[in-house]
Amino acid sequence: MALVALWLLALALAARQAAAVLRQPPGERLVDLDAWIGEQGVLEVSGPLYEGDGAFTGTPFSGVVLGPLTDAAEQVLGVTWTFGTLLLVAALGVVAVRALPGPSTRLTRTAAAPVAIILLVLSVPVRNTFHLGQTSIIPVLLALCGLLYAARLPRGAGAAVGLAAALQPTVLLFAPLLWLTGRRRAAAVSVGVFGGCTALAWAALPSDSWTYWVHHVAGAGLGAPADATANQSLHGLLLRLGLAGPVEIALFVVLAGAVAVLGVRRAARYALDGQLLLAAAVTGCVAVAVSPTAWQHQQVWILLAAVGRVGRRSGDRLVWPVFLVLVMTLDGTALVPHIAVLTPLGENAPLIAALLAACVLPFVSPRSPLWDAPERSGPFSRPNLMLELLLIRVGYWLYSLVRSLAPDGRDLAESHGRRILEIEDALGIDVEHALNHAVARTPWLESGMNAYYSGLHFLVPIVLLAWLYARRPLAYRWARTSLSFATLLGLVGFWLYPLAPPRLMPGLGYIDTAHGPQDFDDPDFGVLTGISNQYAAMPSLHVGWSLWCAVVVVRLAPNVWLRVLGALHPLLTTVVVMGTANHYLLDAVGGAVVVAAGVGLTLLWFRHGPAGRGAGPREAATEGVTEVVAGARSRGGKPGVPAARPAADTADGGAVPGVPARNAATGAGGAVPAEGDGSRRAGVAR
Repeated sequence: MALVALWLLALALAARQAAAVLRQPPGERLVDLDAWIGEQGVLEVSGPLYEGDGAFTGTPFSGVVLGPLTDAAEQVLGVTWTFGTLLLVAALGVVAVRALPGPSTRLTRTAAAPVAIILLVLSVPVRNTFHLGQTSIIPVLLALCGLLYAARLPRGAGAAVGLAAALQPTVLLFAPLLWLTGRRRAAAVSVGVFGGCTALAWAALPSDSWTYWVHHVAGAGLGAPADATANQSLHGLLLRLGLAGPVEIALFVVLAGAVAVLGVRRAARYALDGQLLLAAAVTGCVAVAVSPTAWQHQQVWILLAAVGRVGRRSGDRLVWPVFLVLVMTLDGTALVPHIAVLTPLGENAPLIAALLAACVLPFVSPRSPLWDAPERSGPFSRPNLMLELLLIRVGYWLYSLVRSLAPDGRDLAESHGRRILEIEDALGIDVEHALNHAVARTPWLESGMNAYYSGLHFLVPIVLLAWLYARRPLAYRWARTSLSFATLLGLVGFWLYPLAPPRLMPGLGYIDTAHGPQDFDDPDFGVLTGISNQYAAMPSLHVGWSLWCAVVVVRLAPNVWLRVLGALHPLLTTVVVMGTANHYLLDAVGGAVVVAAGVGLTLLWFRHGPAGRGAGPREAATEGVTEVVAGARSRGGKPGVPAARPAADTADGGAVPGVPARNAATGAGGAVPAEGDGSRRAGVAR
């Protein structure tokens, strides 16, 4: 059933992608395809290919190959091109799975095919290929097939690589890869086929060939400006850094040469090690980095590098594939906070990933004992910090996105607001209006509450998560999971119950202390409601997150004053959100409900989910819950400090609370084996 579901998901995503392209009006879909089709397409006229507003950007050989298609009707060609590209993407996914290093079961490979297709369809390079009507999947598929079948069909494989290089010149880097792996006949054939195709283009289009190969140096300067962020090559990076002229060119040549030599040699080592797909991906990443221009549709190689295994611990193995999937499916701004110093990291994330794959990361060899049996991380060690930061950042980005896309109909949101006020009036708890006006009449109180509302909402949870990660790894796992569940439930509430906060309720006299008066005659409420969905008031995650902080602090803080402050935090937050007219009292109740539900779901997850099944005895799997919810006491009797922690918890050692008479992981006496001693982590191996 899971396999059928994967294939159905792959088909659904493929159909959605095709529909998204074909629904676009002519002129807005397959925009690069328009450069050589239609009544005035550049291949329809006798003039140069590389001049004019709709200039062609492919190689001259591409122009020779695509020329006959210009007689086809645009509508027919557009539909055929779209579905043909879908078939090429599916073929690339299947071929990539066939190139996976063995041994693996037939079921694994069968399941891997739809997963590969799903990731490809979701990736930015493939989506960009569909939108532009580009041919970039073809050279990737040809080069991968050439490397995969070079041993059995050297001439055919070499021809495939040469043809791919004629369409995308930097793919010729596969020729030295074939040579270094002993496939010298295939390497020679690839160079010969590339030379023959290029010579044919010179004979057919001599002026255009001169323009492309000499004036534009293999396409440099064609299309968008080379310093655009879409160009993820070293050349584009240097231009974005402000370098130009001979200095930039010289530095680019040196860097590109170093990356090419190092990357291709690494790829040859992986190919000889039986990792043909990784070798192809590394070579492709080199091609992306050293190209004068490497636009989004040419970056498929980077996603294929996710096949590489990195890290000694099992908990580290997900970092690299998750990082690549995020980089290749999301905009770079989703990966880093909106901080000026970090902006270049987001803008150049694909290039950074390509350079890491090509030159830096030590991918595990299939001959290593770590290939199938990495050192177990288990529930007692800290999660990988990079993975946690990635997931937290992307999680917050998704939270902001879903919140902004939640239903925001003004009439419905205001009707819900009136109903909330009616319920509070019936219960005698409608205190928001009086509190809001009292705050607005007191300047120091107004400014203090505004600062509290805008500053502590994110700061306190982040500080607590950092402290838990450093000092209480087990509690950190539980705490971040419960916070994630609570936030997810909050997003569901935003979708199901759009609610206008008091400050956006017209005619009721509430004062927006933070943003000033709102123009209720403007249907969009001016600039404010254009920034994000302002009708996501139920539940109040300000109160929910502050309550989560209180649970953590009260149960784990060693100092009584810290616990008192932790307990006061949600109470103060509730007063602040009402005093600033951002929430009703029932919104605060909703925030408490989603946190309680998040804690409950976390208990179920750690007891019955994969975490509980993978950690051995239930006591070990739920130690974090015991530590936070039950408030286990330390050996010295301090409240909120667990009695002891296992040896793998580097903060301190000892036994797991609730399992005093035996080892928490093995169920028997003795110490937990230290990480890296060659033995399996007890309990986690189950």
